Amino acid sequence: MRTVRTVIFCLLAVCFVSLAGCGKKADESKPLSEVKAEAEKMSVEKLRSMASTYKEAITAKKDEVAKVAGELKNIPVTKMLGDEAKSLKAEIEALNKSASALKQRFQVYYNKLKEKGGDLSGLEL
Repeated sequence: MRTVRTVIFCLLAVCFVSLAGCGKKADESKPLSEVKAEAEKMSVEKLRSMASTYKEAITAKKDEVAKVAGELKNIPVTKMLGDEAKSLKAEIEALNKSASALKQRFQVYYNKLKEKGGDLSGLEL
């Protein structure tokens, strides 16, 4: 019975996304108070959609960090104090700060979805 509900939920979610379009994008600059206020009014489906959007953005940031860290690893030790290494380190720091902001907003949607008893599967970070 639970499997049937899960399948129906997934089909409804696909229909909703196809009718509604891609929806909002993850916004790391939106004030947390605004995110919390919006989350209070959202349906379970919308909360899941927003949490998923933020999860995807966080994953993309992690991938960017890994890419830049790989570039940093390729710099010879003798040039680690140079401008290129400093620039890459600053980029990693900015990406990590952005990912942190996204995680805070993700957590708001995730917690509200959990509170409403929504499906959390696949949303783990």
